[in-house]
Amino acid sequence: MPELVLWDIDHTLMATRGLGGELWAEAFEQVTGVALREQASVTGSTERVILRETARLNDVIYSDDLFARFADALGAVHVRRAAEMRERGHALPGAAAVLAALADRGVRQSVVTGNVRQAAEVKLAVFGLDAYMRLDEGAYGEDGEGRPQLLRAALKRAAVAPQDAVFLGDTPADVTGGRDAGVRVVAVATGKTSASDLRAAGAHFVLDGLSDSGRALAAIGV
Repeated sequence: MPELVLWDIDHTLMATRGLGGELWAEAFEQVTGVALREQASVTGSTERVILRETARLNDVIYSDDLFARFADALGAVHVRRAAEMRERGHALPGAAAVLAALADRGVRQSVVTGNVRQAAEVKLAVFGLDAYMRLDEGAYGEDGEGRPQLLRAALKRAAVAPQDAVFLGDTPADVTGGRDAGVRVVAVATGKTSASDLRAAGAHFVLDGLSDSGRALAAIGV
């Protein structure tokens, strides 16, 4: 049984049905003074990379200070519009049940996500998933640019060896990042990537979703 299970958030545990893009655009305009014309690809990326590439697409000069101010603004807009997220979004089928089952078995859980921490906390709380997570043992968009870096940060915080951890995500970047960090990867085909493409990326196990709790727990190794 793994000592630590790490979860991606968007399209692995929940969906915000387009609201996430609206919140991102609002925070971008707030800190840059520029209305968002075009956003860089967000799939499998981190907020730092997305902001840097989006700034370039919108003729805005990127800096670490810009990212810090953007992270604060993005977290704040998530807090302000949390009720709207609850109305428009939803936890994915089976997510809460799998988290609860792991918690019942004493498995530590946290998140590895490209979201900035405050946004991640809001999303988890809105859909009632935060109670299962040791959020101080996770890694967030502030912690690096790629999944391997984030995973290593989470493992260090949790004081867990890679071979004792499992990571669940929905993108090829999650799969390759997990393998680079030396953790077992369970891919969930609930995002934009097909199960076959997740297998091709190198996932150790691929699930169609989390609705079948028994199958999900078996894939995780519980």
